[in-house]
Amino acid sequence: MNLRQTPLPISPRRLRWPGFRRLRVGIAIASLGVAACAVGPDYTKPESALPERFQHAALPSPAPEVQLEAWWKGFGDPVLERIVERALAQNLDLAASFARVAQARAAAQRAVASERPTIAADAQAARQRQSLESPLGALASAHPGYQRDASLYDSGIGASWELDLAGGLRRGAEAFAAEAQAAEAEHAGVRISIAAEAADAYFRVRAAQARLAVAQSQLDTDRELLSLVRMRLSQGMSTARERAQAEARVAQVEGTLPALQAERDTQLNRLDVLMAATPGTHAAELATPAARVVLPALATALTPAELLRRRPDVIAAERRLAASNARIGVATAEYYPSVSLSALLGFESLRTATPSSANFQPLAAVGLHWRLFDFGRVDAEVAKAEGAKAEALARYRQSLLRATEDVENALIRQGQLDAERLALLQEVDADVRARGATQRAYAGGAVSLLELLEQDRQLLAARDRLVRVQSDSGRAAVATFRALGGGW
Repeated sequence: MNLRQTPLPISPRRLRWPGFRRLRVGIAIASLGVAACAVGPDYTKPESALPERFQHAALPSPAPEVQLEAWWKGFGDPVLERIVERALAQNLDLAASFARVAQARAAAQRAVASERPTIAADAQAARQRQSLESPLGALASAHPGYQRDASLYDSGIGASWELDLAGGLRRGAEAFAAEAQAAEAEHAGVRISIAAEAADAYFRVRAAQARLAVAQSQLDTDRELLSLVRMRLSQGMSTARERAQAEARVAQVEGTLPALQAERDTQLNRLDVLMAATPGTHAAELATPAARVVLPALATALTPAELLRRRPDVIAAERRLAASNARIGVATAEYYPSVSLSALLGFESLRTATPSSANFQPLAAVGLHWRLFDFGRVDAEVAKAEGAKAEALARYRQSLLRATEDVENALIRQGQLDAERLALLQEVDADVRARGATQRAYAGGAVSLLELLEQDRQLLAARDRLVRVQSDSGRAAVATFRALGGGW
Protein backbone atom coordinates (compact mmCIF):
# COMPACT_ATOMS: atom_id res chain seq x y z
CA MET A 1 0.00 0.00 0.00
CA ASN A 2 1.31 3.40 -0.98
CA LEU A 3 1.39 5.50 2.18
CA ARG A 4 2.39 8.85 0.66
CA GLN A 5 0.73 11.26 -1.71
CA THR A 6 2.18 11.34 -5.23
CA PRO A 7 1.31 13.55 -8.21
CA LEU A 8 -1.14 12.01 -10.63
CA PRO A 9 0.53 10.72 -13.76
CA ILE A 10 -0.26 12.68 -16.90
CA SER A 11 -0.99 10.58 -19.91
CA PRO A 12 0.65 11.61 -23.18
CA ARG A 13 -2.84 11.68 -24.63
CA ARG A 14 -3.76 14.52 -22.27
CA LEU A 15 -0.96 16.58 -23.76
CA ARG A 16 -2.36 16.35 -27.27
CA TRP A 17 -5.26 18.75 -26.90
CA PRO A 18 -5.22 21.56 -29.50
CA GLY A 19 -4.61 24.35 -26.98
CA PHE A 20 -1.43 22.70 -25.78
CA ARG A 21 -0.20 22.22 -29.35
CA ARG A 22 -0.82 25.89 -30.07
CA LEU A 23 1.03 26.81 -26.88
CA ARG A 24 4.00 24.68 -27.90
CA VAL A 25 4.06 26.26 -31.35
CA GLY A 26 3.85 29.75 -29.83
CA ILE A 27 6.65 29.04 -27.42
CA ALA A 28 8.83 27.67 -30.20
CA ILE A 29 8.21 30.70 -32.43
CA ALA A 30 8.84 33.10 -29.54
CA SER A 31 12.03 31.27 -28.65
CA LEU A 32 13.32 31.49 -32.20
CA GLY A 33 12.35 35.16 -32.45
CA VAL A 34 13.99 36.19 -29.21
CA ALA A 35 17.04 33.94 -29.59
CA ALA A 36 18.76 36.58 -31.72
CA CYS A 37 18.12 39.47 -29.32
CA ALA A 38 17.65 40.33 -25.67
CA VAL A 39 15.83 43.14 -23.93
CA GLY A 40 17.82 46.05 -22.55
CA PRO A 41 20.41 48.27 -24.22
CA ASP A 42 23.31 46.74 -26.10
CA TYR A 43 26.65 47.84 -24.66
CA THR A 44 28.81 50.37 -26.46
CA LYS A 45 32.14 51.43 -25.03
CA PRO A 46 32.01 55.17 -24.26
CA GLU A 47 34.23 57.58 -26.14
CA SER A 48 37.16 59.11 -24.25
CA ALA A 49 38.56 62.52 -25.12
CA LEU A 50 42.25 62.22 -24.25
CA PRO A 51 45.21 64.29 -25.47
CA GLU A 52 47.51 62.90 -28.14
CA ARG A 53 50.54 62.91 -25.83
CA PHE A 54 51.41 63.51 -22.21
CA GLN A 55 52.11 67.14 -21.42
CA HIS A 56 55.30 66.53 -19.42
CA ALA A 57 56.71 63.66 -21.45
CA ALA A 58 60.37 64.19 -22.27
CA LEU A 59 61.77 63.80 -25.74
CA PRO A 60 62.35 60.18 -26.72
CA SER A 61 65.68 58.88 -25.45
CA PRO A 62 68.17 57.36 -27.91
CA ALA A 63 68.47 54.39 -25.52
CA PRO A 64 66.02 51.54 -26.14
CA GLU A 65 62.92 51.81 -24.00
CA VAL A 66 62.24 49.19 -21.35
CA GLN A 67 59.54 46.61 -21.99
CA LEU A 68 56.73 47.58 -19.65
CA GLU A 69 55.80 43.95 -18.97
CA ALA A 70 59.06 43.46 -17.02
CA TRP A 71 60.28 47.02 -16.42
CA TRP A 72 62.36 46.03 -13.35
CA LYS A 73 64.89 44.36 -15.67
CA GLY A 74 65.73 47.76 -17.14
CA PHE A 75 67.64 48.81 -14.00
CA GLY A 76 70.32 46.22 -14.70
CA ASP A 77 70.30 45.05 -11.08
CA PRO A 78 70.10 41.24 -10.74
CA VAL A 79 69.26 41.50 -7.03
CA LEU A 80 66.29 43.75 -7.81
CA GLU A 81 65.14 41.38 -10.54
CA ARG A 82 65.34 38.41 -8.18
CA ILE A 83 63.40 40.18 -5.44
CA VAL A 84 60.58 41.40 -7.71
CA GLU A 85 60.14 38.03 -9.40
CA ARG A 86 60.16 36.28 -6.03
CA ALA A 87 57.48 38.65 -4.74
CA LEU A 88 55.34 38.04 -7.83
CA ALA A 89 55.64 34.29 -7.31
CA GLN A 90 55.04 34.18 -3.55
CA ASN A 91 53.05 37.23 -2.45
CA LEU A 92 49.93 36.35 -0.47
CA ASP A 93 47.88 39.37 -1.57
CA LEU A 94 48.47 38.24 -5.14
CA ALA A 95 47.37 34.71 -4.26
CA ALA A 96 44.18 36.06 -2.67
CA SER A 97 43.55 38.17 -5.76
CA PHE A 98 43.91 35.11 -7.99
CA ALA A 99 41.40 33.29 -5.79
CA ARG A 100 38.93 36.15 -6.32
CA VAL A 101 39.42 35.75 -10.07
CA ALA A 102 38.62 32.04 -9.77
CA GLN A 103 35.43 32.87 -7.87
CA ALA A 104 34.36 35.42 -10.49
CA ARG A 105 35.01 32.96 -13.30
CA ALA A 106 32.97 30.30 -11.51
CA ALA A 107 30.09 32.74 -11.09
CA ALA A 108 30.23 33.52 -14.81
CA GLN A 109 30.20 29.80 -15.67
CA ARG A 110 27.21 29.28 -13.38
CA ALA A 111 25.33 32.11 -15.09
CA VAL A 112 25.95 30.52 -18.50
CA ALA A 113 24.82 27.13 -17.17
CA SER A 114 21.54 28.65 -15.95
CA GLU A 115 20.49 29.09 -19.58
CA ARG A 116 20.64 25.34 -20.19
CA PRO A 117 18.26 22.56 -19.09
CA THR A 118 18.92 20.85 -15.79
CA ILE A 119 18.65 17.09 -15.43
CA ALA A 120 18.66 15.27 -12.10
CA ALA A 121 18.32 11.63 -11.08
CA ASP A 122 16.78 10.58 -7.75
CA ALA A 123 16.25 7.23 -6.08
CA GLN A 124 14.86 6.27 -2.69
CA ALA A 125 14.05 3.09 -0.82
CA ALA A 126 12.11 3.25 2.47
CA ARG A 127 10.88 0.72 5.02
CA GLN A 128 8.10 1.67 7.46
CA ARG A 129 6.03 0.07 10.22
CA GLN A 130 2.67 1.75 10.66
CA SER A 131 1.46 2.63 14.15
CA LEU A 132 -1.83 0.92 15.04
CA GLU A 133 -2.86 3.92 17.14
CA SER A 134 -2.41 6.53 14.42
CA PRO A 135 -5.52 7.65 12.51
CA LEU A 136 -4.43 5.77 9.40
CA GLY A 137 -3.34 2.69 11.32
CA ALA A 138 -6.54 2.55 13.35
CA LEU A 139 -8.68 2.60 10.19
CA ALA A 140 -6.55 0.30 8.06
CA SER A 141 -5.98 -2.36 10.74
CA ALA A 142 -9.70 -3.16 10.77
CA HIS A 143 -9.49 -4.49 7.21
CA PRO A 144 -8.52 -8.12 6.66
CA GLY A 145 -5.02 -8.66 5.33
CA TYR A 146 -3.64 -5.41 6.71
CA GLN A 147 0.10 -5.40 6.98
CA ARG A 148 1.84 -2.94 9.26
CA ASP A 149 5.18 -3.27 7.44
CA ALA A 150 5.57 -1.66 4.01
CA SER A 151 8.41 -0.90 1.62
CA LEU A 152 8.43 1.96 -0.86
CA TYR A 153 10.73 2.17 -3.89
CA ASP A 154 10.92 5.43 -5.80
CA SER A 155 13.28 6.37 -8.65
CA GLY A 156 13.21 8.76 -11.56
CA ILE A 157 14.93 11.24 -13.83
CA GLY A 158 13.66 14.81 -13.98
CA ALA A 159 14.47 17.67 -16.33
CA SER A 160 13.57 21.36 -16.24
CA TRP A 161 14.31 24.27 -18.52
CA GLU A 162 13.48 27.94 -18.20
CA LEU A 163 13.04 29.40 -21.67
CA ASP A 164 14.96 32.65 -21.88
CA LEU A 165 12.34 34.37 -24.03
CA ALA A 166 13.21 37.95 -23.05
CA GLY A 167 16.94 37.35 -22.76
CA GLY A 168 17.18 38.10 -19.04
CA LEU A 169 19.37 35.07 -18.39
CA ARG A 170 21.57 36.01 -21.32
CA ARG A 171 22.00 39.53 -19.98
CA GLY A 172 22.81 38.10 -16.57
CA ALA A 173 25.50 35.91 -18.11
CA GLU A 174 26.90 39.00 -19.86
CA ALA A 175 27.03 40.84 -16.53
CA PHE A 176 28.84 38.02 -14.74
CA ALA A 177 31.28 37.62 -17.64
CA ALA A 178 32.10 41.34 -17.46
CA GLU A 179 32.55 41.09 -13.69
CA ALA A 180 34.96 38.19 -14.20
CA GLN A 181 36.94 40.29 -16.66
CA ALA A 182 36.98 43.15 -14.13
CA ALA A 183 38.32 40.75 -11.49
CA GLU A 184 41.07 39.66 -13.90
CA ALA A 185 41.99 43.30 -14.51
CA GLU A 186 42.11 43.97 -10.77
CA HIS A 187 44.36 40.93 -10.39
CA ALA A 188 46.71 42.51 -12.94
CA GLY A 189 46.54 45.72 -10.90
CA VAL A 190 47.56 43.84 -7.75
CA ARG A 191 50.47 42.33 -9.69
CA ILE A 192 51.59 45.81 -10.75
CA SER A 193 51.32 47.07 -7.18
CA ILE A 194 53.32 44.15 -5.75
CA ALA A 195 56.14 44.63 -8.27
CA ALA A 196 56.22 48.38 -7.60
CA GLU A 197 56.07 47.95 -3.82
CA ALA A 198 58.94 45.46 -3.89
CA ALA A 199 61.08 47.75 -6.05
CA ASP A 200 60.23 50.78 -3.90
CA ALA A 201 61.22 48.96 -0.70
CA TYR A 202 64.41 47.75 -2.37
CA PHE A 203 65.46 51.29 -3.33
CA ARG A 204 64.68 52.53 0.18
CA VAL A 205 66.92 49.80 1.62
CA ARG A 206 69.72 50.80 -0.75
CA ALA A 207 69.19 54.48 0.08
CA ALA A 208 69.45 53.81 3.83
CA GLN A 209 72.63 51.79 3.26
CA ALA A 210 74.18 54.55 1.13
CA ARG A 211 73.22 57.25 3.64
CA LEU A 212 74.74 55.15 6.43
CA ALA A 213 77.93 54.89 4.43
CA VAL A 214 78.03 58.66 3.91
CA ALA A 215 77.37 59.32 7.59
CA GLN A 216 80.01 56.78 8.65
CA SER A 217 82.55 58.36 6.30
CA GLN A 218 81.81 61.80 7.73
CA LEU A 219 82.00 60.39 11.24
CA ASP A 220 85.49 59.04 10.54
CA THR A 221 86.53 62.44 9.20
CA ASP A 222 85.15 64.26 12.23
CA ARG A 223 86.90 61.85 14.60
CA GLU A 224 90.20 62.55 12.84
CA LEU A 225 89.46 66.26 13.24
CA LEU A 226 88.78 65.73 16.95
CA SER A 227 92.14 64.00 17.30
CA LEU A 228 93.79 66.95 15.57
CA VAL A 229 92.08 69.43 17.91
CA ARG A 230 93.20 67.45 20.96
CA MET A 231 96.76 67.39 19.69
CA ARG A 232 96.71 71.14 19.06
CA LEU A 233 95.22 71.65 22.54
CA SER A 234 98.08 69.71 24.10
CA GLN A 235 100.50 71.98 22.26
CA GLY A 236 98.68 75.12 23.37
CA MET A 237 97.51 75.90 19.82
CA SER A 238 93.81 75.27 20.49
CA THR A 239 91.26 75.85 23.23
CA ALA A 240 88.93 73.69 25.34
CA ARG A 241 86.03 75.40 23.58
CA GLU A 242 87.20 74.11 20.21
CA ARG A 243 87.59 70.62 21.62
CA ALA A 244 84.01 70.73 22.93
CA GLN A 245 82.81 71.90 19.52
CA ALA A 246 84.59 68.99 17.79
CA GLU A 247 83.21 66.50 20.31
CA ALA A 248 79.68 67.86 19.80
CA ARG A 249 80.09 67.48 16.05
CA VAL A 250 81.08 63.82 16.41
CA ALA A 251 78.12 63.14 18.70
CA GLN A 252 75.79 64.91 16.27
CA VAL A 253 76.83 62.68 13.36
CA GLU A 254 76.64 59.57 15.55
CA GLY A 255 73.07 60.53 16.40
CA THR A 256 72.00 60.24 12.76
CA LEU A 257 72.96 56.56 12.51
CA PRO A 258 70.12 54.91 14.54
CA ALA A 259 67.36 56.44 12.42
CA LEU A 260 69.04 55.31 9.21
CA GLN A 261 69.53 51.81 10.60
CA ALA A 262 65.86 51.66 11.59
CA GLU A 263 64.83 52.75 8.08
CA ARG A 264 67.00 50.04 6.56
CA ASP A 265 65.67 47.31 8.85
CA THR A 266 61.99 48.24 8.50
CA GLN A 267 62.25 48.24 4.71
CA LEU A 268 63.97 44.85 4.83
CA ASN A 269 61.02 43.57 6.86
CA ARG A 270 58.66 45.08 4.31
CA LEU A 271 60.44 43.19 1.54
CA ASP A 272 60.20 39.93 3.47
CA VAL A 273 56.45 40.29 3.92
CA LEU A 274 56.02 41.12 0.22
CA MET A 275 57.84 37.86 -0.53
CA ALA A 276 55.64 35.95 1.96
CA ALA A 277 58.59 35.36 4.30
CA THR A 278 59.13 35.96 8.00
CA PRO A 279 60.77 39.35 8.70
CA GLY A 280 64.53 38.95 8.75
CA THR A 281 64.65 36.10 6.23
CA HIS A 282 66.42 37.93 3.39
CA ALA A 283 68.41 40.52 5.35
CA ALA A 284 71.73 38.76 4.70
CA GLU A 285 71.03 38.69 0.97
CA LEU A 286 70.93 42.50 0.89
CA ALA A 287 73.73 43.13 3.37
CA THR A 288 76.19 44.20 0.67
CA PRO A 289 75.41 47.74 -0.60
CA ALA A 290 74.68 48.04 -4.31
CA ALA A 291 76.20 50.35 -6.87
CA ARG A 292 74.61 53.65 -7.83
CA VAL A 293 71.12 53.45 -9.35
CA VAL A 294 71.09 53.30 -13.15
CA LEU A 295 67.82 54.65 -14.47
CA PRO A 296 66.30 52.97 -17.54
CA ALA A 297 64.76 54.90 -20.41
CA LEU A 298 61.11 55.58 -19.69
CA ALA A 299 58.36 54.56 -22.10
CA THR A 300 57.71 58.14 -23.21
CA ALA A 301 56.38 57.02 -26.59
CA LEU A 302 53.26 55.61 -24.92
CA THR A 303 50.23 57.80 -25.65
CA PRO A 304 47.28 58.45 -23.31
CA ALA A 305 45.03 56.44 -25.65
CA GLU A 306 47.34 53.43 -25.32
CA LEU A 307 47.31 53.90 -21.56
CA LEU A 308 43.65 52.80 -21.53
CA ARG A 309 44.70 49.35 -22.68
CA ARG A 310 47.44 49.08 -20.03
CA ARG A 311 45.94 50.47 -16.85
CA PRO A 312 44.11 47.66 -15.00
CA ASP A 313 42.00 50.10 -12.97
CA VAL A 314 40.68 51.67 -16.18
CA ILE A 315 40.00 48.26 -17.70
CA ALA A 316 38.20 47.11 -14.55
CA ALA A 317 36.07 50.27 -14.45
CA GLU A 318 35.09 49.81 -18.11
CA ARG A 319 34.18 46.15 -17.53
CA ARG A 320 32.03 47.08 -14.54
CA LEU A 321 30.30 49.64 -16.73
CA ALA A 322 29.52 46.84 -19.20
CA ALA A 323 28.20 44.67 -16.35
CA SER A 324 25.91 47.44 -15.12
CA ASN A 325 24.61 47.92 -18.66
CA ALA A 326 23.76 44.20 -18.89
CA ARG A 327 21.93 44.33 -15.56
CA ILE A 328 19.51 46.84 -17.07
CA GLY A 329 18.49 44.03 -19.43
CA VAL A 330 18.12 41.64 -16.48
CA ALA A 331 15.73 44.09 -14.78
CA THR A 332 13.85 44.87 -18.01
CA ALA A 333 13.26 41.15 -18.65
CA GLU A 334 10.92 41.13 -15.63
CA TYR A 335 8.33 42.98 -17.74
CA TYR A 336 7.92 39.81 -19.81
CA PRO A 337 6.57 36.40 -18.84
CA SER A 338 8.91 33.50 -18.15
CA VAL A 339 8.05 30.00 -19.31
CA SER A 340 9.53 26.82 -17.87
CA LEU A 341 9.23 23.23 -19.07
CA SER A 342 9.51 20.27 -16.70
CA ALA A 343 9.38 16.53 -17.20
CA LEU A 344 9.75 13.50 -14.94
CA LEU A 345 10.22 9.86 -15.86
CA GLY A 346 9.86 7.87 -12.66
CA PHE A 347 8.92 4.57 -11.12
CA GLU A 348 7.17 4.06 -7.79
CA SER A 349 6.21 0.78 -6.17
CA LEU A 350 5.37 -0.81 -2.82
CA ARG A 351 6.40 -4.29 -3.90
CA THR A 352 9.56 -4.25 -6.04
CA ALA A 353 12.43 -1.99 -6.97
CA THR A 354 12.45 -3.31 -10.54
CA PRO A 355 11.07 -0.78 -13.09
CA SER A 356 8.10 -2.02 -15.08
CA SER A 357 5.14 -0.68 -17.03
CA ALA A 358 2.98 -1.15 -13.97
CA ASN A 359 5.00 1.16 -11.72
CA PHE A 360 6.00 3.64 -14.48
CA GLN A 361 4.94 7.19 -13.45
CA PRO A 362 5.73 10.00 -15.97
CA LEU A 363 5.00 13.68 -15.48
CA ALA A 364 5.15 16.71 -17.79
CA ALA A 365 4.45 20.32 -16.86
CA VAL A 366 4.53 23.78 -18.37
CA GLY A 367 4.97 26.73 -16.02
CA LEU A 368 4.23 30.39 -16.64
CA HIS A 369 5.34 33.22 -14.38
CA TRP A 370 4.48 36.83 -15.12
CA ARG A 371 4.70 39.78 -12.76
CA LEU A 372 1.58 41.16 -14.38
CA PHE A 373 0.44 43.41 -11.53
CA ASP A 374 3.90 44.17 -10.14
CA PHE A 375 5.16 46.59 -12.80
CA GLY A 376 5.68 49.32 -10.22
CA ARG A 377 8.41 47.30 -8.57
CA VAL A 378 9.85 46.35 -11.95
CA ASP A 379 9.96 50.04 -12.85
CA ALA A 380 11.92 50.69 -9.66
CA GLU A 381 14.34 47.83 -10.38
CA VAL A 382 14.97 49.13 -13.91
CA ALA A 383 15.49 52.66 -12.58
CA LYS A 384 17.92 51.32 -9.98
CA ALA A 385 19.87 49.46 -12.67
CA GLU A 386 20.03 52.58 -14.83
CA GLY A 387 21.28 54.57 -11.83
CA ALA A 388 23.97 51.96 -11.20
CA LYS A 389 25.08 52.31 -14.83
CA ALA A 390 25.26 56.10 -14.51
CA GLU A 391 27.43 55.67 -11.42
CA ALA A 392 29.68 53.16 -13.21
CA LEU A 393 30.04 55.55 -16.15
CA ALA A 394 31.11 58.36 -13.82
CA ARG A 395 33.62 56.04 -12.11
CA TYR A 396 35.01 54.98 -15.50
CA ARG A 397 35.52 58.58 -16.60
CA GLN A 398 37.08 59.40 -13.26
CA SER A 399 39.49 56.47 -13.65
CA LEU A 400 40.59 57.92 -17.01
CA LEU A 401 41.35 61.27 -15.43
CA ARG A 402 43.21 59.73 -12.51
CA ALA A 403 45.26 57.52 -14.82
CA THR A 404 46.45 60.48 -16.87
CA GLU A 405 47.02 62.49 -13.68
CA ASP A 406 49.18 59.69 -12.22
CA VAL A 407 51.35 59.62 -15.34
CA GLU A 408 51.69 63.40 -15.54
CA ASN A 409 52.59 63.66 -11.84
CA ALA A 410 55.13 60.84 -12.17
CA LEU A 411 56.75 62.54 -15.17
CA ILE A 412 56.86 65.87 -13.33
CA ARG A 413 58.49 64.23 -10.32
CA GLN A 414 61.01 62.47 -12.54
CA GLY A 415 62.00 65.70 -14.30
CA GLN A 416 62.31 67.59 -11.01
CA LEU A 417 64.57 64.92 -9.49
CA ASP A 418 66.79 64.83 -12.57
CA ALA A 419 67.35 68.58 -12.36
CA GLU A 420 67.93 68.43 -8.59
CA ARG A 421 70.44 65.56 -8.98
CA LEU A 422 72.54 67.52 -11.50
CA ALA A 423 72.62 70.56 -9.21
CA LEU A 424 73.59 68.44 -6.18
CA LEU A 425 76.46 66.82 -8.08
CA GLN A 426 77.91 70.28 -8.66
CA GLU A 427 77.24 71.28 -5.04
CA VAL A 428 79.00 68.21 -3.62
CA ASP A 429 81.99 68.75 -5.87
CA ALA A 430 82.27 72.37 -4.75
CA ASP A 431 81.83 71.44 -1.06
CA VAL A 432 84.57 68.80 -1.28
CA ARG A 433 87.00 71.38 -2.69
CA ALA A 434 85.94 74.00 -0.14
CA ARG A 435 86.29 71.55 2.74
CA GLY A 436 89.84 70.62 1.72
CA ALA A 437 90.85 74.27 1.46
CA THR A 438 89.26 75.08 4.84
CA GLN A 439 91.04 72.19 6.58
CA ARG A 440 94.38 73.35 5.21
CA ALA A 441 93.62 76.89 6.34
CA TYR A 442 92.69 75.64 9.81
CA ALA A 443 95.91 73.64 10.07
CA GLY A 444 97.79 76.84 9.22
CA GLY A 445 95.79 78.84 11.75
CA ALA A 446 94.11 81.04 9.13
CA VAL A 447 90.52 80.08 10.03
CA SER A 448 88.75 78.96 13.18
CA LEU A 449 87.55 75.48 13.94
CA LEU A 450 83.97 76.72 13.79
CA GLU A 451 84.37 77.50 10.08
CA LEU A 452 85.76 74.03 9.40
CA LEU A 453 82.91 72.36 11.32
CA GLU A 454 80.37 74.39 9.38
CA GLN A 455 82.02 73.29 6.14
CA ASP A 456 81.79 69.67 7.33
CA ARG A 457 78.10 70.13 8.08
CA GLN A 458 77.43 71.52 4.61
CA LEU A 459 79.34 68.70 2.92
CA LEU A 460 77.50 65.99 4.89
CA ALA A 461 74.14 67.58 4.14
CA ALA A 462 74.93 67.83 0.41
CA ARG A 463 76.14 64.24 0.18
CA ASP A 464 73.12 62.98 2.09
CA ARG A 465 70.73 64.91 -0.16
CA LEU A 466 72.49 63.57 -3.26
CA VAL A 467 72.09 59.97 -2.06
CA ARG A 468 68.42 60.58 -1.26
CA VAL A 469 67.76 62.20 -4.63
CA GLN A 470 69.47 59.36 -6.47
CA SER A 471 67.33 56.86 -4.59
CA ASP A 472 64.22 58.96 -5.12
CA SER A 473 64.98 59.01 -8.84
CA GLY A 474 64.84 55.23 -8.88
CA ARG A 475 61.62 55.25 -6.87
CA ALA A 476 60.16 57.88 -9.20
CA ALA A 477 61.01 55.70 -12.19
CA VAL A 478 59.18 52.84 -10.47
CA ALA A 479 56.19 55.12 -9.88
CA THR A 480 56.23 56.13 -13.54
CA PHE A 481 56.25 52.50 -14.72
CA ARG A 482 53.45 51.78 -12.29
CA ALA A 483 51.40 54.75 -13.53
CA LEU A 484 51.92 53.59 -17.13
CA GLY A 485 50.45 50.20 -16.26
CA GLY A 486 53.69 48.26 -16.51
CA GLY A 487 54.15 44.89 -14.92
CA TRP A 488 51.65 42.58 -16.61
